[in-house]
Amino acid sequence: MTAVQAGSAASDSALAGAPVARRLYREVAADPAAPRRVAVVGPGGSGKSVLLDALAALHTAAGDDVRREVPGPDEPVDPTVVLIVDDAHELDEAALSRLRDRAAQPGARVVLAHRPWPRGGGLGALISAFGAGRGPVVLGPLDRPGVAARVNLLVGERAGPELVDLVFEQTGGSPVLVDRLAAALRDERSSGGEPPAAVVRQLGYEIDAQPDGVRELLLGRGVGAPLDPDVLGALLGVAPDEVGELLEQAAATGLMTPDGGLVPLVRHALLRTIPAAHRQVLQRRLAEIQLDAGGSVLVAARGLLGSGATGTRVAAAFERAGDEALRECLPVAGDLFDAAVGAGAPPLPLAARRAEAALLAGDLDTALLRADQVLAEPAAVDGDAVERAVAVAAAVLAHRGLLSRSAELYRWLAAQPFAGPSLLAVPALVGTGAIDEARAVLGTSPNGAGQAPTLLAGAEALLARGIHDTVTGSPTTALSQLTRAAALLQPSGRATLLPDTPAALAALVAIHCGELDVARSVLAQAVAAELGGRAAAARHLLVQALVAMHRGAGAQARALLQSASDGGRFEPRDELLAAALEVGLARRAGDLAGLLAGWQRAREAIVRHPVDLYSLQPLGELVVGAARLNEQGWVQPYLDEAEALLDRLGNPPLWAVALHWSGLQAAIGSGAGAEAQRHAAALDAMAGAGRYAGAVAAAGREWLRSLAGDVDADAVEAAARGLHAAGLSWEGGRLASQAAIRCRDRKSMNALLGCARALQAGTEQPPATTGDAGRAQPVRRVKVPEQATESPGGAISGREREVAELVLSGLTYKQIGEQLFISAKTVENHVARMRQRLGSGSRGELFAHLRMLVGEKQP
Repeated sequence: MTAVQAGSAASDSALAGAPVARRLYREVAADPAAPRRVAVVGPGGSGKSVLLDALAALHTAAGDDVRREVPGPDEPVDPTVVLIVDDAHELDEAALSRLRDRAAQPGARVVLAHRPWPRGGGLGALISAFGAGRGPVVLGPLDRPGVAARVNLLVGERAGPELVDLVFEQTGGSPVLVDRLAAALRDERSSGGEPPAAVVRQLGYEIDAQPDGVRELLLGRGVGAPLDPDVLGALLGVAPDEVGELLEQAAATGLMTPDGGLVPLVRHALLRTIPAAHRQVLQRRLAEIQLDAGGSVLVAARGLLGSGATGTRVAAAFERAGDEALRECLPVAGDLFDAAVGAGAPPLPLAARRAEAALLAGDLDTALLRADQVLAEPAAVDGDAVERAVAVAAAVLAHRGLLSRSAELYRWLAAQPFAGPSLLAVPALVGTGAIDEARAVLGTSPNGAGQAPTLLAGAEALLARGIHDTVTGSPTTALSQLTRAAALLQPSGRATLLPDTPAALAALVAIHCGELDVARSVLAQAVAAELGGRAAAARHLLVQALVAMHRGAGAQARALLQSASDGGRFEPRDELLAAALEVGLARRAGDLAGLLAGWQRAREAIVRHPVDLYSLQPLGELVVGAARLNEQGWVQPYLDEAEALLDRLGNPPLWAVALHWSGLQAAIGSGAGAEAQRHAAALDAMAGAGRYAGAVAAAGREWLRSLAGDVDADAVEAAARGLHAAGLSWEGGRLASQAAIRCRDRKSMNALLGCARALQAGTEQPPATTGDAGRAQPVRRVKVPEQATESPGGAISGREREVAELVLSGLTYKQIGEQLFISAKTVENHVARMRQRLGSGSRGELFAHLRMLVGEKQP
């Protein structure tokens, strides 16, 4: 049988039905050779009546006699009359028989419309007779262009894509629902009322008027019953073989799709208009049926949340649903476990799973509290609960900067008779310097033996070996294993029970290797996959900001830092990194006020976070910032502790190089020559460890030579470009500019300044477009007008305005030169020319004039 496609036919019929009606009129009425019998089929609300009305109007306008009812018994009917019958599925057998007889007459013109159910008896025979002439016209849901056209017509203006999408999604394209919802939206614009309310009430009455079986089926699907005949039959109290007939009957109403789904607007009406008590009875019955059958109870149990339902069976359903939600990393898991306890389940056996659910939702306080309840009474629960509680507590403690406490928990667990060494312990042990213990754990369980080969088990094994290899093996191999661990976890988002996410650790290792593209890629994928849930969201954004800062992309780094801050209070580990970013960005921008503010934040952050291997990056930033502020004494104990940690690990180059580089920068900034030489010697000793190590070692040598007045321009430029290639773009530009200032040869000085400008110009990236960071605006270090600024006393150029702004900010000529990649003497000449041009008789007058020109205040 042929059929008119649902989308196009429905679109036409909804728009007054005229195009389809004209086509049918031409085919059925105007062409004598065409079949004279036409059937129109579609569910309720698909536009059958609209189409028949339009067809009747066309015949009437052409002078034909039209009849809309089936002739009565023995009632004579003119053969030329066009018989158009709607709702043929409601006719009795006698009427269907007369209609069949009428259609069998030569030259008879008959058009009838019916729903797809019921099809048996006389209607089936009639449709078969019609099918001998031509296939039915099949009406169905509107496609999106059809919805857009109808919404445009009803709303009275060009509908935006958001409005069309809303109507299309909520109605499933049902023409009658499209009309109702579009009209409600139109009325809302004119009256300001709530448009869905009227539609919801209408649908509620229609649902209530359906046969009991259809109504209960709709409600059962509305509360989450699956399309399983056994489950639906038990829920509705009918035999499983009767469920199929009920589904067809419900689909014929237009309130359910042919595949058994509910139109969203209908679902909303069901849940709003059906009495809550009746709905809860069905939800509870469904939960118990699924519980007995071993099926999913998640949907039914979620519907029972807040209902006050109690009892052993309800508690078991909530517990099962909580386990399902936990496996799928859904934040509702905590609510379900809480409901299980509220329904009568004993709290302690659920405490570990409640702890994991809280961690998944980002509630670290609750997670630690629940885990501690289990650890306080380990004999009262099973071994799985204890292992889960240890993993949760260790992860939370790592978030709070207490990695050594995480390691202690894993040591305790390994000593329990029901447990043993866990690969999760390796990152904590390595991070606190216990390399021998970490090696022993890997030796006991080299590949996660005894575990099922799940994604999580594979990721744990890769993570453990990757972190171990950062200290004892190849950095390239370590980075590969960590990135693969992050990739394994992406499909499930699981990383909540790890001390740190493999993506964050992979990015840190990539930074230490100078592989910023790898770091940026693995973090972008982790953010897109929401790896680690809410607890890891800020961590990933902050490490992204760290990568951006190393690239010299200050605006992007600030945007990411702001995005991470929008999530609320940081845990100590994240706060340390955020404070280090604030200090590092201010230092690179020459923002002394920002540096002082960031340092106050950093002092508190570093006190709250003991040194571990994964905090060396932020510690290094703070060491350099402290030297800029003459606060070396504040960070020296932490620097000593970091070096002692590296000594315990055998001074692995991957981690040690970055700390010595920061120490060198700090020593140069504070004029500590002996300390600078010590760090430079350490870098030279590790220069062969990789590209990053070689780049910073070469840069350190050239920096110290330049400070001593021995500038080799070619060597300096090569070292600066090496830093840029290793992910230290800002430092590369600064090395070139510092050497240029001390260069005696003007040609070499200009070449180095050009190199510095080129490195700096190529580092800034657009703000991040992932998540909230995409809304942040770029932050420029210095505002430069396109034209010179005029004043009654004269004018200053764009470069002079830059110098003026920095003079007013309190920087010295030397610092301004470093900022603008010019010499201190050139800065002095700019200031002298401005003073002369502005007619300033004193330094105070000059500052007053400059404040008038640039709108700044002297600090």
